[in-house]
Amino acid sequence: MKIISVVGARPNFMKIAPFCKALAEYPNVRHILVHTGQHYDVRMSDSFFTDLEIPEPDIHLNIGSGSHAEQVGRTMIEFEKVVKIERPDWIVVVGDVNATCACSIVAKKEHIKLAHIEAGLRSGDIDMPEEVNRLVTDRLADLLLTPDRISNANLKAEGVSDKRIAFVGNIMIDTLEAQRLKAASRSIEEIVQRELLESHDFPELLDNNFAVMTMHRPSNVDQIETLKPLTDFLTDEVAKDMPLLWPIHPRARKQLEAFNLWEKVKDNIILLNPLGYHDMLRLNMGAKVMLTDSGGLQEECCVLGTPCLTMRWNTERPVTLKEYGGASLLVGNDVKKIRAAYCKVLHEQRNPQRPELWDGHTAKRIVKMILEYGEEQ
Repeated sequence: MKIISVVGARPNFMKIAPFCKALAEYPNVRHILVHTGQHYDVRMSDSFFTDLEIPEPDIHLNIGSGSHAEQVGRTMIEFEKVVKIERPDWIVVVGDVNATCACSIVAKKEHIKLAHIEAGLRSGDIDMPEEVNRLVTDRLADLLLTPDRISNANLKAEGVSDKRIAFVGNIMIDTLEAQRLKAASRSIEEIVQRELLESHDFPELLDNNFAVMTMHRPSNVDQIETLKPLTDFLTDEVAKDMPLLWPIHPRARKQLEAFNLWEKVKDNIILLNPLGYHDMLRLNMGAKVMLTDSGGLQEECCVLGTPCLTMRWNTERPVTLKEYGGASLLVGNDVKKIRAAYCKVLHEQRNPQRPELWDGHTAKRIVKMILEYGEEQ
């Protein structure tokens, strides 16, 4: 059997690592890893392959940046060439980035079976590009590999038949469990000193005495009317309570500079370069509170028990929310709501939660489902 799997951007890398490892146990399966190159910065891409011991991609498409249409279009053109040459039995896509959608379309136009890892997630917000990618991919996939039972219900409500759905758990937690000890051995002080972006005086950084944030979504950073109140709250309130560490995404930095907010932010917040997987995991392990608009960090906070303020108005990962037993509160980008939630979680203790099948063995279940499906056809 021949399987092509596709990664395109950093959120994919943590999910493909355990899949590659699980497939390696089957010598009769030829696995071809394709990197579309949607994330092309070394800090945003190459370091993750090294850190997570992902095999060097067999094929690089070198798509690079661009609008959504440009990325999807170029990916389809280049990936189609690969598929026509290789003619795999399966194409496996992960997550919800543009490469996921583009390669799914190519798979079905070329009559190749398609499996989607992390299927069934829904935010209900069609304005999110990722939601469009999820809907398209799940409509086309032959095998929908879901991380939780809420995702199963989403798919069934859309008319997907039970035989296409396989509840396998969260593959990203496979990576967390495999890398937890390595991350825990790292020094927070060493990480910050190594990755410090701007000179900054700060006290000794001990577990549970600092906050961590990430913020990059257009809804939070692209309009000054939204970004300025957020940065004022972060600099004037959170950073006054405790050291606030911000591994800053290139998009957020660009907007801060464009809106003349950079100077105030760098003077009050400890700004870091984009971090590798182990460094970011270590900060999450030690943070008193996480403020983020990242779906992946929501999931990690759930398992680690880190109180998490999710700066979005919706989430495709409701299983991570407090009302479902998780660690996250949806706070959007309204400062009053964020402040109220922040004041509340400051007094909470860590409360790690492990949703069903978030046990570190999802990749093995995924490979088993693909191979058994292939035998049945």
